Amino acid sequence: MATRHHQHAAAAPQPANRGAAVPTGKQKAAAAAGGRPEERNPRRRALGDIGNLVHATVLDGKVQLPEGINRPITRSFGAQLLKKAQANGAGASKNAIAVPPPAAPKPVARRPVLKVAPRPGQAAKGEDNRKPEGAAHKLPRKKVVNTLTKVLSHRSKEACGLNSIPKAVVEDIDKLDGDNELAVVDYIEDIYSYYKAAQHESRPVDYIGRQPDIDTNMRAILLDWLVEVAHKFELMPESFYLTVYIIDRFLSMQVVPRRDLQLVGVAAMLIACKYEEIWAPEVNDLILIADNTYSRQRILGMEKSILNRMSWNLTVPTPYVFLVRFAKAAGSDKELEHMVFFFAELALMEYRLVSVCPSLVAASAVYAARCTLKKTPIWTETLKHHTGFSELQLMEPAKVLVASHAAAPLNTLKAVYKKYSCDQLARVALRPPALAAQGLA
Repeated sequence: MATRHHQHAAAAPQPANRGAAVPTGKQKAAAAAGGRPEERNPRRRALGDIGNLVHATVLDGKVQLPEGINRPITRSFGAQLLKKAQANGAGASKNAIAVPPPAAPKPVARRPVLKVAPRPGQAAKGEDNRKPEGAAHKLPRKKVVNTLTKVLSHRSKEACGLNSIPKAVVEDIDKLDGDNELAVVDYIEDIYSYYKAAQHESRPVDYIGRQPDIDTNMRAILLDWLVEVAHKFELMPESFYLTVYIIDRFLSMQVVPRRDLQLVGVAAMLIACKYEEIWAPEVNDLILIADNTYSRQRILGMEKSILNRMSWNLTVPTPYVFLVRFAKAAGSDKELEHMVFFFAELALMEYRLVSVCPSLVAASAVYAARCTLKKTPIWTETLKHHTGFSELQLMEPAKVLVASHAAAPLNTLKAVYKKYSCDQLARVALRPPALAAQGLA
């Protein structure tokens, strides 16, 4: 009994504020001095019972705490919360601290926008061209400044009619060969760029002055005979063009006596056929075509001499590789194609064009053919793009070819003329020469 009475006596003098925090630090020192914090600072609010700030919700007989309170609910704590929730209902306690709602932001006063009154003539336009509110904001374009020079240039072009002239368009000559794997459309431009760069290497030079027994007429006689041989053996054009290159290249480096000139031609054709043809003519066939003038040993010996002298370099761009490309750029006319190859073979007969690069010879043949067939325009932007030559650069070689065409009917060497006078090749050699076209006379 004494012990129980002692416990009640010890518990009696409890302060009214049971939930107040125990003072620590400076508050403990102030309490020791005899003053309470709320007396020294009247603005500070005394802490009340924290239990009256807890709003519990009873759902299905279970007490649910608000969000943010993670205290475990013991039996005594749950009973206390349940009692307070039933007493106060769904409302808050009278002693709860009401948190005022956040103050609404004060509206910022905007400066009034001064509107410029539109002109009478622009009033209707302003209403029609007004952008909708949801339109995307576009960046301002750079202001175009028309200088005096630009205005005067434009007026001069208008006065001369230059602005009304349509710009020439370069046609895509490979658009129909997209599915042709042999046309190598993806690499054709690179291939011909390489040809144009490589054509200047290992070129024949003017060699007649260094050949004591050979002149230009003898060379023409040899090539005229080789035209007939190539036609009799039905050789590919590549073989004949390579034969002519081998002859001119070898004569540029080696002095040849007159009696061996035909032997050089026979051996050169044998080499070219082995390089280009699938079924090359045999040596015995060449012996017969040369009327048994040279033996087998001499033909093979000359073949070896030519290859050693040329260092076995036979991979060179001849005029034929450029003719194929340039004729395609000129158009798909079959008659024009035959006329181009007619002028190209006439160019092989002309010694004056030996040292001219093959691409220029091929472009001149195309130009002369278009002049002869009266094509308009004679030289298009497509041809200029693919050949790399302007019309002025082709005038001199084209004059040589047109003059050779005009003299062909009366010339004693008529192998090329007869070849292109047949119906199979559209008889293009019988067309009148273009002496009056573009000053080629």
